Amino acid sequence: MLTKVIAACLLLAAQTYEVPPAVLVGIMQVEGGKVGQEVKNKNGTSDLGPMQINTLWIPQLAQYWGISETDAYRIVRDDPCTNMGVAAWILRNHHLETGSLSQAISYYHSRTPSLGGKYKYKVIGAMQRQGLIRQ
Repeated sequence: MLTKVIAACLLLAAQTYEVPPAVLVGIMQVEGGKVGQEVKNKNGTSDLGPMQINTLWIPQLAQYWGISETDAYRIVRDDPCTNMGVAAWILRNHHLETGSLSQAISYYHSRTPSLGGKYKYKVIGAMQRQGLIRQ
């Protein structure tokens, strides 16, 4: 269940980056992350925080924010509002790139069609189970 802080952060991120809050809820449900969490991946990267932001994003975020990669890593992992904001920013950029919210959801997980497609349907299912979209 969303805490009040997570919910507020999610809604602010959705508004800031003009993405549907329901999609962010669906992604968060599928990702299953928690504040402060780091999950190692087989490819040597890690996924951070509630939205499981991949560490591949850390160098770009650190440069943009003008901070060290160590600090960016810690902030993305430990700060729920930053984590939600980065997730919404990633989703928005994928949406702008592809012109498709559906494709943006897939790309949030992977640009490999089979992997991204499966992920997209998991997110849609999560949104349906939460009553956020109709079946």
